[in-house]
Amino acid sequence: MSSLPLLLRLFGAAAATLLFASGCVTTPEPVHDPKFTPVYPVSSAKPIQSGGSIYRASGNYLIFEDPRAHNVGDLLTILLEEKTAASKKSSTSTGKDSSYNMATPTIMGAPLRVEGQEVFNNSFSSAGAFSGDGSTTQSNSLKASITVTVVDVLANGNLMIRGEKVMTINQGDEFIRLSGIIRPVDISPNNTVSSAKIANAEIIVGGNGTVANAAKQGWLGRFFNSDWWPF
Repeated sequence: MSSLPLLLRLFGAAAATLLFASGCVTTPEPVHDPKFTPVYPVSSAKPIQSGGSIYRASGNYLIFEDPRAHNVGDLLTILLEEKTAASKKSSTSTGKDSSYNMATPTIMGAPLRVEGQEVFNNSFSSAGAFSGDGSTTQSNSLKASITVTVVDVLANGNLMIRGEKVMTINQGDEFIRLSGIIRPVDISPNNTVSSAKIANAEIIVGGNGTVANAAKQGWLGRFFNSDWWPF
């Protein structure tokens, strides 16, 4: 019976160790995001082959067909040309001074006194000042290209697109993910669209692996910098 408390302490220590270890382990981010999975075109029935002719319907190419994306599953190249710069500065300064004087009243030609003191002869003054200054500056730049697929054609003809590009470099993965809505008239003859013409655009540039983990703040540091830390 004397060994029971010792076993309980050992079990508690092991459970605490496992809990702490599980909190320290971070689950790696998946390389491919299902949200950006491409949509493939619906396969149609194969044309009937007729023998004895040099023409084959399955291998024809329409000379006057528009090469730009317009159907579900078509490919489209997006030119990422994002550049933003914003700055804001505010300055506030206020001041207030107040002064009040109360003279001793005179009754029947003589000032009112109490035990020889002019009790009603008073003066008040106050002063206050406030000054505040703040500024912020932010700039971002992104230049790349990514080929996406058309996932839906809306009733007004606009195209919903999405896709991702994953590059494995050394001990990590770098990815670009994009989704949004474009107009067919914004597609250039070489089947490209500038990212500035994408509505409801969602552009994600990130990575995972050894280098990304080294640049990421640990969970304990994130806790001390979060709203949960009261100090």
